[in-house]
Parts: sequence; C-alpha cells; structure tokens
Amino acid sequence: MPVDRIHWDDLPLGARRAAEEQIGPVLRAETAAAGANSGIAATVHTADSVLFVKGTPIGQARMQRREAAINPYLPPSCPQLLWHVQASGWDLIGYERIVGHHADYAPDSRDLPLVADAVVELQNTPCPDIDLKRAEDRWSGYADPAGVEQLAGNRLLHTDLAPHNLLVTDRAHLIDWAWPTRGAAWIDPAVLILRLMEAGHTASAADAWARAQFSSWAAASHASVAAFAEANARCWDEIARNDPQDWKKHMGRLAHDWVTYWRGQTS
Repeated sequence: MPVDRIHWDDLPLGARRAAEEQIGPVLRAETAAAGANSGIAATVHTADSVLFVKGTPIGQARMQRREAAINPYLPPSCPQLLWHVQASGWDLIGYERIVGHHADYAPDSRDLPLVADAVVELQNTPCPDIDLKRAEDRWSGYADPAGVEQLAGNRLLHTDLAPHNLLVTDRAHLIDWAWPTRGAAWIDPAVLILRLMEAGHTASAADAWARAQFSSWAAASHASVAAFAEANARCWDEIARNDPQDWKKHMGRLAHDWVTYWRGQTS
C-alpha cells in the first residue's frame, strides 16, 4: 500500500539524529519523486558523502526490512546497503547513491541491452538460504491449484521490474527490493514482458526479445507460463479494483492481452 511521502526535515528529530550517528550531520536533502512504498526517500548530503536514505514508520516497515535482509546477497550492480537503524518510530536505511536515470523500455531504447544484462546477472545469482516468499505461495490466491506448483523453483527473483526500479548509468542497477521471491527463473522475464508491453512493445515482440535475452524464458514450458500469466492477470485485476488508478487498470488490460497472446502460441 502506498505510503505518504514526507521530507527529511519532517522526520522526528530522534530519527534524524539516529541517521546522523551513521553518516554525520546532514547539510541538505532532496526528496525523491519516484516510488510509493517509502515515507522518506531522499538524497542526503553530508560534509564528506552523498547517499540515498529510505524510511518508513516502523509499523509499516515489513517490505523495507525485506530489502535490508536481502541486500547482502544481491548482484554487485545493486546499490549496497550501508546501515539500518530504528528510532522515534521510524525504520531508516542508507544506501550508496547511484546517479543515473530510470530505465527506458521503449522499443528503440538503448537501455534495453543494459536491462537485459542486469536481469541475466540476477538470474546467475544464487538464491540465499534465508526466509523468502515462495512464488507458489505468493500467487496461490490467483493461480489455479493445478498450475501453482509450476511457479516453484530456487532462483532469486525481483518480481517488480518496472522501469523506475532500474537505474541506468553505464549499466543497469536493480533497486527497490521490496518483493524478493524464491521461484522459477522465468518469472522475472514474464514480469518484464508486461512492462515492455506497457512501454509500447507488442506481445509478440516482447516475447521474441525475452527469448533472445534469457535462457530461462526460452526454456520455460508453455503450461508453466500459462499458469503464471493467468494468475498475474487476476492479481492485476485485484490491484486495479482496490486502487483504480488509470495505470493499474492499464496493466490489468495488458495482462489479459498477454494471456490471449500466449494461448495462441503452440504448446
């Protein structure tokens, strides 16, 4: 659920002091516009460093705690977690700052090869032996009982590959790890395909691009992808019903367009 965004100076004094014990006095802070799950998201400047600070009220910090827990196991391109503190009712985390732009997924974008490289790097990263949500459990409320076990696997998944969750420099960096999941490797390419369609790719073009980039997608069975596609469409339907913003309704329509396309492919 989205969290109301505040500025650095609006944090309780005790929370700011706890952060400053880690980094030194903050000289200025610029609030980030992107993202919806953090009550504070700011680029913070001290006398000798610049870093990115995220935070949320402790009672709403479950996803942020997931981010902190998974960070040591992420690919090298992901921002490094520097510290994690709780004070004055707030959960705060500090990351190394990456200066880049959010990925462009348009069909002619020069970012696409870098995005593919970042996902391949993740697909080659071992899934840690820590408590992670399993894909077959996460989508169990949306998948048919006969198909949900086809989502099982032992790969580390990001599962929210929206363009604002990749920062591009000379490479792409996966950020915002609120939904790390253990499951079949091809699920992340499936998630990415829907975002490519959002950016203007046809279902066929997005499918062909993913097959060329990701061996997990090229090897995925028709039945497994169908099970996930139908579950994901139901998930987006629920998201749009609960919060009927235009972009969420659009994602729901695209998810159903993908189901229709996939049903037409040979099994």
